[in-house]
Amino acid sequence: MVVSSVVSADGRLTLSSDQLLLHEGAGGVWRSLQPPSTHAVEQARAALLERLYQPQVVLEGSGTFVTHDTGPVTGLPAADPALELHTDFLPDDVAGARWFAVVDSRGRVRWSVKSSGDHRLLILVAMATPADYLAFLRQEGIPYLVVGQDRVDPATALGRLADKLGVTCVVSHAGGELNGALLRAGLVDELHVVMLPALVGGKGTPALFDGAQLTPGELPTPLRLLSIHSESDGLLWLRYEVVRTGTTAAD
Repeated sequence: MVVSSVVSADGRLTLSSDQLLLHEGAGGVWRSLQPPSTHAVEQARAALLERLYQPQVVLEGSGTFVTHDTGPVTGLPAADPALELHTDFLPDDVAGARWFAVVDSRGRVRWSVKSSGDHRLLILVAMATPADYLAFLRQEGIPYLVVGQDRVDPATALGRLADKLGVTCVVSHAGGELNGALLRAGLVDELHVVMLPALVGGKGTPALFDGAQLTPGELPTPLRLLSIHSESDGLLWLRYEVVRTGTTAAD
């Protein structure tokens, strides 16, 4: 699992918790923070990941598409109670496919697109996901995996992606809550951060890793710097690997 993100120098992923970068206003301000080298560095980062790992899945959370106070999609036709909807829904032709996977256990996004570039849309849901929403996904032909009880479980999701779809590498472009869940589950192997020469600040502004705090006695995750690339316009690209502790050479 690789976490790969563009952040401000103080580690923020956006301008505030109630502003989506998909919207022109906030997106325009965010783009104005990006120096001229940003596009080329992002392309180089993607090319390196492709050369090293050939990732089959790009991972996002529903918070990329809707604000945190958005509830489940309403106005959907009632699902047929006779249908068993809380089972995986996948197409037959999954061999070699690449996926744009979105965690949406509450059913918050009413999808109007089914692909992103050459990646097919895949929704990660849970047993608690409303049946009406799952019926909507099936009607629209949008694949999904059921990977948790009340919420999507990250470890279960990665295991099922591997078992069902043959996935060997996932790259997360997600927000802080999902990245934080991946971190606490011990699933992050590598970190790529493109750092913009700007500060956002603000209490509660989404950061690269949010979510659950460290528990008493739990230690921060150590990193080993693999490379650093700097541009004259102030942009930095940092690449780290997670240092696994408590293992020996024989493990």
